[in-house]
Amino acid sequence: MKESLKILIADDHNLVREGLKIALTGLPARPLPIEAASAAEVRKALSAHPDIDLIVLDLQMPDVSDLDLLTELCNTWPDIPVVVVSANENCRVMQRAIEHGAAGFIPKSVANGVLVSAMQLVLSGGVYIPSELFGSGDMDSPSAGRESMTGGMPVRRETFTVRQLDVLELMAGGHSNKSIANELGLSEHTIKIHISAILRILDVNNRTEAAVACRKLGLFSPH
Repeated sequence: MKESLKILIADDHNLVREGLKIALTGLPARPLPIEAASAAEVRKALSAHPDIDLIVLDLQMPDVSDLDLLTELCNTWPDIPVVVVSANENCRVMQRAIEHGAAGFIPKSVANGVLVSAMQLVLSGGVYIPSELFGSGDMDSPSAGRESMTGGMPVRRETFTVRQLDVLELMAGGHSNKSIANELGLSEHTIKIHISAILRILDVNNRTEAAVACRKLGLFSPH
């Protein structure tokens, strides 16, 4: 991990932003927080600081609807992982956030230590999903996150973000992470984040199983 990290904290409540800044001091790297209280301020901050390492996002922002800002961030700035930190602990909301490209979903009720561990996981290329989404289990265990990300609902092309579909099609075609990164103009780190989310959505353990699942589900038309 880098010696310092630029972290954009997007929440319309000043008290929450202050609390997150304190919690993030637990990271091994020194956090350099940038604050935003609206979607407009988030966009302005990203334009002024293209080297932001991580976005911490509240879903309920005053000038944007539901998951619109999350989707916009994941599609417009795909190299920057977005972690949702929300008071909404509804499993369907958690699931939809991951499906829309979030690299993690952290309930605001968690202890600071859990939040820091989740941030470290995301910064190292993983995807953090709270155990509540699966009804039981410890997300730190080796088997955590193996359950279907769709809650038993059928997986369709619409289940994935545009960027995830790009990665999935190339991955299913046998491309390596480096090849996918070069093809899409992204970093290998970002590709790993997308692949982690894809494997969980498909409820598979590796790239080979993902390719088989794609064929079975007919996600891509044969060339």
